[in-house]
Amino acid sequence: MPESKHDDVVKEGRNTTSGVALKAENLTAAQKRWLLKGLDQPGGKLPLFDSSGREIPARTIRACIDAGWAEPWFSNPIKPDWLVCKLTPAAIDVLSASQNRNKR
Repeated sequence: MPESKHDDVVKEGRNTTSGVALKAENLTAAQKRWLLKGLDQPGGKLPLFDSSGREIPARTIRACIDAGWAEPWFSNPIKPDWLVCKLTPAAIDVLSASQNRNKR
């Protein structure tokens, strides 16, 4: 069985930068929109599609993984090229704090 692109991302995701200070200001608008959706989901699961039904670009997902905001959750055997991710604990803390500041 051939390895999927997702396997590489899962391996890379495990080596994300730890100890890097995550700052919500460093996010692009698209990244922030995608990541904020994970705050309302069990386990911080991030969506595969946006509110219009379009697939989240792999470039956005990979940038968030590389920055330590998201991590691969599991490999989808039916669609191995889909990147199923969840928020990292550090991202949950930073995004939650950012949301609380915006509500004031």
